[in-house]
Amino acid sequence: MVKQIQFFDTTLRDGEQTPGVNFNTKEKVQIALQLEKWGIDVIEAGFPISSQGDFEAVQEIAAQIKHATVGGLARCSIEDIDSVREALKEANHKQIHVFIATSPIHRESKLSMTKAEILASVKKHITYAKQYFDQVQFSPEDATRTEWDFLVEVIEVAIKCGATIINIPDTVGYTNPTEYGALFAYLKENISAFDEVIFSSHCHDDLGMATANALAAIEQGALRVEGTINGIGERAGNTALEEVAVALHIRRDAYQAENQIKLDETKNTSDLVSRLSGMPIPRNKAIIGANAYAHESGIHQDGVLKNPETYEIITPQLVGVSSNDLPLGKLSGRHAFVDRMVSLGYDMSDKVVVKELFVKFKELADKKKNISTTDLHALIAGATIEDQANYELARLQVQYIEEGLHAATVAVRDRQQDNRILLDTDTGAGSVDAIYKTINRMLKLNIILHEYRIDAITQGHDSQAQVHVTIQLPNGYLSYGTGIDFDVLTASAKAYLQAIN
Repeated sequence: MVKQIQFFDTTLRDGEQTPGVNFNTKEKVQIALQLEKWGIDVIEAGFPISSQGDFEAVQEIAAQIKHATVGGLARCSIEDIDSVREALKEANHKQIHVFIATSPIHRESKLSMTKAEILASVKKHITYAKQYFDQVQFSPEDATRTEWDFLVEVIEVAIKCGATIINIPDTVGYTNPTEYGALFAYLKENISAFDEVIFSSHCHDDLGMATANALAAIEQGALRVEGTINGIGERAGNTALEEVAVALHIRRDAYQAENQIKLDETKNTSDLVSRLSGMPIPRNKAIIGANAYAHESGIHQDGVLKNPETYEIITPQLVGVSSNDLPLGKLSGRHAFVDRMVSLGYDMSDKVVVKELFVKFKELADKKKNISTTDLHALIAGATIEDQANYELARLQVQYIEEGLHAATVAVRDRQQDNRILLDTDTGAGSVDAIYKTINRMLKLNIILHEYRIDAITQGHDSQAQVHVTIQLPNGYLSYGTGIDFDVLTASAKAYLQAIN
């Protein structure tokens, strides 16, 4: 019998807990709309009680999503539940996700609660949430390090009080597929109402087994899988939903499971999250990495030329990677430009935005003979970065002095101060060092550069440069930035400013 698997995406909640990742409301809505287009069943839009910004983002997503269910996270707390309830008032379809830790180490070290107190809290708060939500999801945090008999006891209380979805989180990425599958089998055997609710997996990738664990749960009765796009999330990240979706498709013989995911939107979804999070996709990443459909070995190349199935189990087209590209150039008109951007999934309904983007497109076309799809994505990424910036690069000049010493003069527009231009100069051991020292001096910041990387967006001498930086802020936190420009030094300055922004 074929099972129907629900996909629950927590990119906007658990994914945003990735160090250095911080989506604004506009970006969260953009991602949520693409997730709905991809076929996600439930979008966990955020943790409303955590901040006013998160509350407003959940509220805005709830108002704009039409078909998918929108969810919000809450601790076992009346205030948390009320916050989710208020944020999701406008949602067409909504659910609440209530959690409390259940493992011994969490009970004793974090909560200072007994088993009886945990059970009482679950009963009180699930009962309260059920008054306002038809769909109530309960998660016993750190379930995989919880005593199995106590886990059964907690889940049975939650179900009796109205929980309709039970999530089994591997919060610290501790388990393996054999153990995780056995846990689901144990729960199915010992919980009488197992088939009356939906059981879900939520795995972290600390030991590199998040996707395998999620698939093991599906084999043993889970009907929902939780994860994020590109596997982003705290520490080593979460289950990568694109991996699970393609695995279920390619190995239908093994899993006998269907879902609503539109696989040809996978690459668009992945690219959007990568751009807005500032987290580049590793080239060897399964499903959506640049090397996923590349063949270097002569033996492999020979086999693929004779029959692609010799070394390819997934076609690029399946996940939306097409070798065909509609070239645009300096003679292309606005209509062709807008039509192409709409086909790539961008909203072109705002005439002011279209006008500004078309001007940038023409500037790009004057520098490049043909504009590729990747260039167009970069155009939007660059515009998004500039649109959300408090500090914007106005001018940049770098001079070589002597013996490797360079001087940089940087002008920055401060949008918080009525577009006032800030100007300063400093020297450094190289061009980039001089630029970053000048920006630090100008903004009176003590920032440490942790990582600096340059990528060419497309092939050829006229490719745009995409610079990625990681900086450490004075409070110890890491922040990521991306800058795009034909000039590497300009892209470097933009990346640094974005990380600061």
